[in-house]
Order: sequence, then C-alpha cells, then structure tokens
Amino acid sequence: MKIINLLAVGICIAAISCNNAPKHGDGHEEHAHGTEEAGHGEALHQHSGEISLPAAKAEAAGVVSETIEPGRFRDVIVTGGDVGPAPGDAVTVVANVSGVVSFRKDIAEGVGIKEGEVLFSIASDGLMDGDPVKMAKIEYETAKAEYDRASGLVDENIVSRKEFENIRSRYETARLKYEAISGGGVSDSGAAVVSPKSGHVSSCLVNSGDYVSVGQPLAVVSGNDRLYLTADVSERYASSISYIRDASFRMQYGDRVYSISGLGGHLVSYGRNTGETAPFIPVTFVFDRTEGIIPGSYAEIWLMGEERDNVISVPVSALTEEQGVYFVYVRLDEDCYRKQPVDVGASDGARAEILSGLSGGENVVVKGAVHVKLASASNAIPAHTHNH
Repeated sequence: MKIINLLAVGICIAAISCNNAPKHGDGHEEHAHGTEEAGHGEALHQHSGEISLPAAKAEAAGVVSETIEPGRFRDVIVTGGDVGPAPGDAVTVVANVSGVVSFRKDIAEGVGIKEGEVLFSIASDGLMDGDPVKMAKIEYETAKAEYDRASGLVDENIVSRKEFENIRSRYETARLKYEAISGGGVSDSGAAVVSPKSGHVSSCLVNSGDYVSVGQPLAVVSGNDRLYLTADVSERYASSISYIRDASFRMQYGDRVYSISGLGGHLVSYGRNTGETAPFIPVTFVFDRTEGIIPGSYAEIWLMGEERDNVISVPVSALTEEQGVYFVYVRLDEDCYRKQPVDVGASDGARAEILSGLSGGENVVVKGAVHVKLASASNAIPAHTHNH
C-alpha cells in the first residue's frame, strides 16, 4: 500500500513540472531574442554619430572638404596694436606768413589733395606790422636793383669785390624770403599756402578766420602709401621676440585677415625695453597701403615665430564651437559626415593648430561647416511626434 501511494505522488509532481515548462513555439524565446537584436541595432544607430547631408545639397550650400596632412606651422603670439602712417609718409602744411587764415577749398579729414594745390590763403592787411608779402616784395626788388647795378661796376673796380659779395648776399636772402612767401601765389585774399605732396588730409589744425604765425601748423597731409603696424607684446614673450619675422592682422571693424608679407611688408624693428606707461614691447612692421585699412585703427595681430614641422592644422573656417568645445566635421563618404571634437592650439588667424582629435589623412570640411552643423541638428529632430 505504501508503495502505491509513493508512485501516485511521483506521478503528480511530474505532471505539474511539465505544465509549468515553456512550450516550444509559444513565441516567448523568439520575442526576447528579437527585442535584444532591435535594442542593439537602435544603440548602434544612436551612437554612430553620423550626419546625413546629400551631396547635391552640400554642393549647393558651398560645403568644401580637403584632406588634412601634417605640415609646417609657426609659433604664434596673439596680441593687439595699431596701424598708422609710416614716418615720412605724412607732412605738415605750415603758415608761410603771419595773418588771418582762410580756406581756399573744403578742408576736412579724408579729402584728396594734389601736390601744389592751394589749400589756404593768409591775409595780413590791416595788421600793425604791415603786409609781410608786400614788404618782402619791396625788399626783394630793392636788393635786385642794387645787385644788377653792382654787377656792371665790379669789373671796372668801381665797386670792390668784398662790397659786391655783400650786395649779392642781401639779394639772395631777399629773393629766397620772397619766393618762400609767394611760392603758392599772391592774390587779393593774401599769400597762398600749397600742399607739398599728394595724398589725403588726415587732420586740419585751424579754423577759417584764425590768426596764425609763421611756421604754425595748418594741416597734415598723408600719402598713406606705406603704413606701420605696431604690435604691443607682453614682456613675458621677450625671449621669443627675436624669432618673429612675419605677422597677420585683422582690423577691428572687419573680418579679413591681412598678411604683412602678402602686402609687400617686412619687420622694421622690435623694442629692447618696455614702454614707460605699460609693460609692452613694441614690434613694428611696414607694409604697402591697401583698401580697407584705415590708419589710426586698432588691429588684432598674430605674430609669426619659429617654424615647426609635422604639425596638423586646419583653416579657422573648419572649426565650430559649442560651449567652449571645438569641433570639425569629417567627411566619411559622399553623403555622410562625422562630428569630431578637437583640441585647438595656436592660431595665426588663417589656420589653427590641432593638438588632438585628428591624426592626418582625414577629409575635413574646410568651408561651409556651419551647414553641416545645421544638418546635424535637423537629423536629431524625430520624424514623428505622438500626442496623448
């Protein structure tokens, strides 16, 4: 009897176990396996970092890429400075007589001037000392008459050689004085003051109706054929200044980057000591004037130091920035790009050194990177929304 009971219990346990076991073909195992594969594929899609931008759209947007290879790059000191006229390029127009000045043409900063053009007239009528032009003319004519008379008598020994030399000296002095005063011409409005060179008025120093004295500055005329770029370099770069040979700069009011060597310029000198009011060492370049550069303006300057080889660099236009982190876009194939973070080193205004993130050989977007960035943002927008 006991044996029969034990057999019955064993049969019941086996039946329960069979009922609880998963049946083959019920779909549970296949469903779990499919879910795992789908999740893995979705993870791959989310972490691929690839950006889709069709080639036709990229071309229309001006996207250009190039293969980046290690090359030569110069150490760079980034600083600021000023652009001004080179010494000798600006001349000061001064009064040739004392009197009341009046303008003979519209004088304002930037007005074009030709050499020999009359800028001012200075009238001396009614002054206590008399009209210096008329006085110089009388003195000149008197001295000339005496010189002409003595010239015919010196050979006959009627006038001694010593006396004749004195007469000639007085005549030459009177002639030079009169020519200096009347060199620009004399009219009813007074003695004319002419420009000694062609260029532009950089500053007018008097007003019409002012009384001026002989030699007083009236205006400054600049040819602006040659300009100076003076960089203010911190004294902490003192040991590197002797290696500087070239520079690039950008005016504060524009985006164009100019090259000193590209403008026919060169290094003039660098200071051996700091300034009296600021701890800066001046580094000065001279270059040919070009349109778009206004003398007297501030400039951002990149000073080129020692040249290094095997440096990876990209055009500045290839870089995009997000919250202080820089990126470039690597072209993977005709329609696909990858966003690549990079560490940026020195920049010369045109190219930037890449410290890490690129190893060379990558096809990097150098123009139109912003369009690839926008495409990246649009790729992130979900195709469908669900409202509940």
